[in-house]
Amino acid sequence: MVHFVGAGPGAPDLITLRGAEYLKTASVVIYAGSLVNPVLLGLCPPDCRIFNSAEMTLEQVLAAIDQAEREGKDTIRLHSGDPCLYGAIQEQMDVLKAKNIPFDLTPGVSSFCGAAAAVEREYTLPGISQTVIITRMAGRTPVPEGERMAALAAHGATMVIFLSASLLEGLQEALLQGAYTHQTPAALVYKATWPEEKVVHCTLGQLARTGRDHGISQTALVLVGDFLNGPYDRSRLYAPDFSTGYRRTTE
Repeated sequence: MVHFVGAGPGAPDLITLRGAEYLKTASVVIYAGSLVNPVLLGLCPPDCRIFNSAEMTLEQVLAAIDQAEREGKDTIRLHSGDPCLYGAIQEQMDVLKAKNIPFDLTPGVSSFCGAAAAVEREYTLPGISQTVIITRMAGRTPVPEGERMAALAAHGATMVIFLSASLLEGLQEALLQGAYTHQTPAALVYKATWPEEKVVHCTLGQLARTGRDHGISQTALVLVGDFLNGPYDRSRLYAPDFSTGYRRTTE
């Protein structure tokens, strides 16, 4: 069968225990070489057959899986972060279903979680934002018309933008057409949780220039919103005058 495994955001100790156990007993691993930390491959047995999917087409990936199935071997399909986000796994799973090849999924820590840890901020702050929009700029792969960046920016919510570090000029322009201003806090998080992690804070009006000045044009998340700076309301959940099913008010 095929095990889709989330490798986590980069740091090798942020893969799940289940994911690590799969790698320790793997016969065949197909990993996303452009984003998965190759240190994780050190968990694999010496005789494990390893493929780098960054150099493969979908058809080649499926051919490698078919070969493993004929040999009676399980395949570990190792994706970066959590494979449910920009992992291109649906097309793989649909083919596996059509071929009656069983599979399962092991979640992983997404890089957007690693980015929040890197900036030491909470995405959902009372009085600031209770919504996180995870999206990307349209590039060679389009986005649906209703998900244009300017339209999403109209909400003024916390935004985490993937796959767009090479498009900062257009991204900045589109975000400024929404509810944000030139002074809205922003941050570029390069390779969150990797040893070479870099965090650069700026305002939205300086986003593109900041990317140029720091040489960040790929493998980075863009964070935008007032959660990065400024006052917020205290959480009602832990307020003394707020009762819950577990605690009575103390005032």
